[in-house]
Parts: sequence; structure tokens; C-alpha cells
Amino acid sequence: MEIDELSGVGEKVAEKLREAGYSSVESIAAASVNELKDVGLGDTVAVKIISAARDSLKMGFETGLDVLKRRESVGKITTGSKELNKLLGNGVETQAITELFGMFGSGKTQIGHQLSVNVQLPKNKGGLEGTAVYIDTENTFRPERIQQMAKALKLDPDETLKNIHVGRAYNSDHQILLVEKAAELVKEYNTRLIVVDSLTSHFRAEYTGRGTLAERQQKINRHMHTLQRKLSDPFNIAVVVTNQVMSRPDIFFGDPTVPIGGHIVGHTSTYRVYLKKSKGDKRIARLIDSPNLPEGECIFEVTGDGIKDADSKD
Repeated sequence: MEIDELSGVGEKVAEKLREAGYSSVESIAAASVNELKDVGLGDTVAVKIISAARDSLKMGFETGLDVLKRRESVGKITTGSKELNKLLGNGVETQAITELFGMFGSGKTQIGHQLSVNVQLPKNKGGLEGTAVYIDTENTFRPERIQQMAKALKLDPDETLKNIHVGRAYNSDHQILLVEKAAELVKEYNTRLIVVDSLTSHFRAEYTGRGTLAERQQKINRHMHTLQRKLSDPFNIAVVVTNQVMSRPDIFFGDPTVPIGGHIVGHTSTYRVYLKKSKGDKRIARLIDSPNLPEGECIFEVTGDGIKDADSKD
């Protein structure tokens, strides 16, 4: 069902909704009245459109068996490392946000690059036969690295690059806009992965001081909900966000390193993975939050060919 077919949606309203990133009935059904008011719709019209969308999708209660059946459509993307896949429950999941956080050089961007290549693989090789959207906020996307990883998997390097749509975000508002625009690419190009590298860098730079903290957190919250409700859920997409860390001087025992974004990012992310640099090419991944998997950690390597299992001889 197209959004034009919903009760209360005419040609002009449909255009407004699409421009704001509401390109599917599912994304409208998951929206709040205030969100549609921000698009320029009145209270009554917003309520009517959301109700029509929810009625068409029969949104309400369902049995656990219905949920289990819906979960059968969830796909997994291989990371390139069997150990890291195992930690994540057989790979990076669609209909979920996976947060990778750690210090500089811990492997966050490398995993983002590798997943953008691996999502294009056939399903029997751990891919989803789809394309990727890569939102680059720190000028870290390197096409040469993609080509290197593609060659290692015997994929055509140029074809692999063609299947990754890169958006360079210059500030937080531009970053938010790119995520909303990504909805337009999804249907046309069979996008199955969205990488935001990194999620918080612009917000951190632009909102400094305690006086701006509440506004920053609200914007990050809306941004994360857009990723989940407008993209990941309705289109069965895997969303991977990388995140910076800071040191907490008030933590006296254990690791004082904590991710930026606080509870907002923590509660919205489905899976949270802490990455640490180890000896040489080795990296340590620790799963610290998941709705269905136990906490644990593994070792993997960042090699010239990409993400691999650590050499068992060491």
C-alpha cells in the first residue's frame, strides 16, 4: 500500500511526507502526532493519517507465535570473523541498531567498511544481496579500502563501490537530513545496510556545555528513532552506528571508558559492542548489551584483506 492511498493523504500532503522521509505506510504508523506536525500538518490531519496507517497495518496486540513468525524475516550479515559473528548471534542483524563504540583505532570504521562489502554477498555466503548507505561524518570513508576488501572476496571492486551510496555529513542537521533522505534510496536500490560513522561526533562538537545537553540529547533521540522506525523496521534493514568514547574520572574501579550519548543511545541501540585495540592487528570485541544474547567477548583481526579471525597460532 502506498501512502497516497491512506485516508486524508492527498497529492500535496504525500509530497510533504515524502520530503520529510515518510515514504512508507509503516513509517507513518510509527510516527507521533508531533512529528507529523513538524512536517506542516495540522493536529486533526496528523491524527487521521496516523490512525489510517495503523488501521491498514492492523497494529495492536499479537501472539508470541506471530512475533516469532515475523522474526523469520530477520537477516544477518557476516562480519568476516566467525568469532565476531558468534558473539553477535550469527552476524549483524536487520531490524536492529548495532552500536560499535571504542577509542580511535579500535576497528569501528573497518567493520563499517567490511559490512558495506559483505552485505552484497549471496545469502549462502553471509550477505543479503543488497546495497549499503554509508553516512560519513568524519571523512573516514575510503573507496580504496572497499576495493581491497572486495578483491579479497573475489567481488568486482568497482561494482562493489557502485553499490555503496556515500553521504558526507558536514554538521548534525545535515546528518539528520541524510538519514531521512536515505529512505528514498532504500526501495530503488534494495538497501539492506545503513552505516553512520560516527553517530555522535557532530553533536558533540556543536553542543558544548551543560546548557545545551538537553537539546543535544533530544536531537540524538529523534535521530536514533528515525533510523529505527523509518528505516530499520519497515524496510528490514541492518543499521550500524559507530560511537566515540570519553573517560569518566569518577569511575575508580574497572574501565573508565564510556560511550558518548549516554542513556539515549544506550536504550535505543539493540546491540552494543565495545571495541578495544590489542596487540598488533588484533582487536577485542565485547558485547555489553543485547535483548537475547549473553555478554561475552572475542578476538578478531583487522588485516589487509579485511576483518578476519585472529591467528589461532598466537
